[in-house]
Amino acid sequence: MNQFIFCHLKTIERTGVLMRVFSFSLVSWLGAGSPFLFVWIFNSVDAVMLTWCSWLKRDTAYIVLNGFWILVGIIGILRVENILH
Repeated sequence: MNQFIFCHLKTIERTGVLMRVFSFSLVSWLGAGSPFLFVWIFNSVDAVMLTWCSWLKRDTAYIVLNGFWILVGIIGILRVENILH
């Protein structure tokens, strides 16, 4: 799996960045009417993609940044589902 990701690194990174832009744009446009569960799941998936790419590139700053977004996404999902108040 790592070999596949490494061979397609730029495409996966570009897709992850576009996913993040899309999810934050959706919240900006729709505001309180945003599908927050979808946004948090979508944002968490792109964070996993970008963290994995950063890990393969050994880019510590982006591992930390995108790892943080994974945690934020998990908290967001738990809050939307009223599991975490």
